[in-house]
Order: sequence, then C-alpha cells, then structure tokens
Amino acid sequence: MPKLQVALYWAASCGGCEIATLAIGEKILKLAEAADIVFWPVAIDTKYAEEEKRPDKSIDVCLFNGAIRNSENEHMAKLLRRKSKILIAYGSCATEGCIPGLANFFNRNLIFENVYQDTPSTDNKGKIVPQTKVTVPEGELDLPEFYDTVKTLAQTVDVDYFVPGCPPEERTTWLVLEALIEGKLPPKGTVITHPAPAVCNDCPRVKHEKKVKAFLRPYEIMPEPDKCLLEQGLLCYGVATRGGCGAPCPQANMPCTGCYGPVEGVRDQGSHFLTALASIIDSNDPDEIEKILDGIVDPAGTFYRYSLPDAMINRARIKP
Repeated sequence: MPKLQVALYWAASCGGCEIATLAIGEKILKLAEAADIVFWPVAIDTKYAEEEKRPDKSIDVCLFNGAIRNSENEHMAKLLRRKSKILIAYGSCATEGCIPGLANFFNRNLIFENVYQDTPSTDNKGKIVPQTKVTVPEGELDLPEFYDTVKTLAQTVDVDYFVPGCPPEERTTWLVLEALIEGKLPPKGTVITHPAPAVCNDCPRVKHEKKVKAFLRPYEIMPEPDKCLLEQGLLCYGVATRGGCGAPCPQANMPCTGCYGPVEGVRDQGSHFLTALASIIDSNDPDEIEKILDGIVDPAGTFYRYSLPDAMINRARIKP
C-alpha cells in the first residue's frame, strides 16, 4: 500500500502547532510507517516554486496551521488547497483566527503607526513603514501585502476538517492522524476531537450552584484545588468551550481560556460566555453589578481571545 503524502504549513501563528505535531511521542514511528512528509518548510528544504509544479491533488492531506494575515498566507492557502485532496485547519489560528485575530480590533494603518512610529523604543524619524515593493541596487524586492483583516482558513478556501486547540492536545492530534492512517475520517466539515459537550465535562473539579460576587485574575487568588474555578470568581471559559482536550488547564489550577472553540451548536463563543457570566452574578443592585463587571479587565480580549475573526462581528468598524 503506498504511503500517504503529507504536507504541513505554518501561516500566521506562533509556531506552537508545529511543535504540537511532534508531541505524539513514540506514535510518530507509526506515522512514519504510513506517511511521507513531502512539504514542511519549517523542517525540510522545500521551495514554493517546486510546489507550484506539483500535480494537483497529489498531496493526500495538508495540516495547515495559522490564520490568513497577509498575501503570502492567502497564496499558500489557495496553492495547498489545489494540491491537496484533504485540507485540515489545524489549531485555533487556522480554525478561528486566534491571537493574531485580535488585530481585527484595529486596521493596518493603526497597527503600522503603533509598531513603526509610536512605541517608545522606535527611532523612525522618516516614518518608514513596510512596502510591498522596493528597489535596491540588486533589483526589486517584494514583501507580502499586510491585510487590514485577519481571516480564518475557511474564510479563504474550502476546508475539509477542523482540529481545535492552541495548540491541539496530543490526544487530539493523534485522533486525526489515526483517522487518516486507518482511512476512517468522519463526514466533511467535522471538528475532530474527543466527544465531550464542554470542557466542564472533562474537568474533575466539584461544581455547585454558581454565584459570584467578584471576578478575579489568576494572580489575585490561590484557588481551592477541588472546587470549580468559575465558582471561585476566576474567568474559566470551560462552560462555553468545546470539550475533548481533557481539561489540562483547570487541573493545573489555571482557568480554561477557550482555545477549543465554541460548544456544539453555538455560533458565537464570546457572546455565549458573556451570557453564562451574566447568569451567575450574585446581585440585583445595578451599582454592585457594575463593580463586579469591572473585574473583567479586558472584556474584548477575554471574550474573543481565540474567535474574533470567526465571530458574528468579526472586526471593529473603524472610520477612515
């Protein structure tokens, strides 16, 4: 039986998903028996020009991690879609936009002004910003175009499967790789993870009726080891987050931040979590409620840390 032809690509992301693919440990030997990696720029010497010449659909599966931040990301997404039989959005950046997607609270001009002009450590009297083309003695140089809006992979090309996580847990990565090796993939469009309605279902912490008088940041409290973190006032996103990760963060005394995406049937993870928090505030007094809500220091970043590009309102509306 011929080996699977596998590609991996890293677009707008931190690179954690590249490392996560290696977290499967000794199972990588089983993968090596069944598959050859034919394109993986971070690890093997492959050139874009060679991929352009590759026959269409000659790659069996591509694990594409990272959001679409610039024209190079978009070009590679379209190229690898054309060359691959199966395209998988691997990790939260490709699936939802993730941390790079928080840039959608701004636009290109605001970002460039802050990065290249306004920061205290920047010395840029000429107010030079990146250009897509510049001529030097050696010839013309090109840079990718930096887009106003960060997009998900599925907002750019057709995607076959989605693997959540920032990065995906080892058990999730192996779940999709095992399905590929055994030829037992679920229906197209499936979010591949272990079945659990929410992270709370994976979490062993004891849960009672949730009523809180204050929202706290992790450094402000030493949480009780067995009690639900949300009931202790920590902004634990588990109630609004798809399960399957095994709840490693709450078990390590850290609240879930929502990286596995919305629970099944929910369109907007941020508004779902906001609704959940509103239901547990233990007060009917408007002034006290406002004081409790002040404990949420960064509402936009808290509720849409991973999902802004994929949310119903996927970016700030900025006047020209």
